[in-house]
Amino acid sequence: MQYDLKYLAVPLPEDVVKLKGYGDMNRLNRVIDKKLAKDIPYALRQRLLLEKEILALWPKAYPHDQQEALRQLRACFGPDFTEEELEDLRDDDAVEWAYINGEIHYKNNFLYNLIKTRVQYENRVLPHLREKYSYKRDHARMLDEWMEKCKRETSVRTKIHMRTTMTISPVPGREGQKVYAHLPLPIQYAQIDNVHILSLSHPEDATVAPPDFPQRTVCFHAVPDKPFSVEYTYESMLWYNKPDPDKVLDVKIDSEETREYPPHIVFTPYLRMLCQEIVGDEANPLRKARKIYDFITTKMIYSFMRAYMTMPNVPEYGATSLKADCGVQALLFITLCRLAGIPARWQAGLEVSPMDVGCHDWAQFYIAPYGWLFCDPSFGGSAYRMGDLDRWNFYFGNLDPYRMPAASMYQHDFFVPFKNLRYDPYDNQDGEAEYEDAAVPHQAVDTQHEVLSFEFI
Repeated sequence: MQYDLKYLAVPLPEDVVKLKGYGDMNRLNRVIDKKLAKDIPYALRQRLLLEKEILALWPKAYPHDQQEALRQLRACFGPDFTEEELEDLRDDDAVEWAYINGEIHYKNNFLYNLIKTRVQYENRVLPHLREKYSYKRDHARMLDEWMEKCKRETSVRTKIHMRTTMTISPVPGREGQKVYAHLPLPIQYAQIDNVHILSLSHPEDATVAPPDFPQRTVCFHAVPDKPFSVEYTYESMLWYNKPDPDKVLDVKIDSEETREYPPHIVFTPYLRMLCQEIVGDEANPLRKARKIYDFITTKMIYSFMRAYMTMPNVPEYGATSLKADCGVQALLFITLCRLAGIPARWQAGLEVSPMDVGCHDWAQFYIAPYGWLFCDPSFGGSAYRMGDLDRWNFYFGNLDPYRMPAASMYQHDFFVPFKNLRYDPYDNQDGEAEYEDAAVPHQAVDTQHEVLSFEFI
């Protein structure tokens, strides 16, 4: 079934909101089904159908009850971790939780999120577990080394060699059925060029999207009796930017990068008020963008998010909770920039450092006469919290080369259109898979990214 995500902007009926807040999943689905059986407005029907898809994701995102959460916390920090401390963390919105059938449940990665975002808990990790969480400091050192190299050499070119593999586990009743397996590819635009596909696991069954397609993929259509894989190289060219506000041109631009794009890039009353509060009477576009960046990086705490599909308005969620992951921060930056008259756009895919590969989102904004500049509020906010003001300033206007951008536009379809509702209908980092009549269950899809080589050239 095709879903139009713009209907996420339709408010839910109050009884549905109350049941969802309590987490009464059985009654909630029953009430929605009764509403759908009636002659109701088309827009409300579409919103309720989307809500049923969201509700299917909800319990899986919050698997840990109170006792399991305490067990994990004590195993990590020591047996003296109290239930009162967990309650204080919940009051401070420092651990992600929800009601599932009237009982508190915690998000699947709540513990790692706590360690990642609050140094006092990182320092409390028991000695035998500390190596597991040492990545953050090594990662920061690598980024600082890159920043100094970029400043020193002004422009730097890198070449990255990668392989992505998707393995689909057998699904009962689907034996022998073909799937459409969409694996992300680098887009040849902005800082990326010389993209070369070296090998495909099923070359006769593959459709490769054009080099600049907004959510670029290779789509395999075959029986998943062996993993799907693609191997490729690409180059990244980055310049060190230090734009001068006094040299900025106030050029009015009307383009898709300045407009709303429902259901998420929407100029809601609250976001209008927030933008006015942040920007004030400032008229210089660069200074306005910097004020927005400063707000996001200094006033918001990083936090892992549940599936974006479960949030009716992603940037407003971040702007009201004042917590966000990389994608929520980037989308809030884009939305506030557009509200302030500054063209801004999405760039997302993977962080592909020699240390690790992970999903990541960031942004670009346009300032004349400098053109498109980069902004990574997530990395900038991390630097600010660590007291590294040089790196905090660097990520306003600049970017590191440890990126594989697979999406240049938020909420764009694939080149071979996806017929069903994607697990992530907004972004494309780990790929998606579907049968003719249904998406492959997310838990049956495993995608691995490997950096085979990384070199400065």
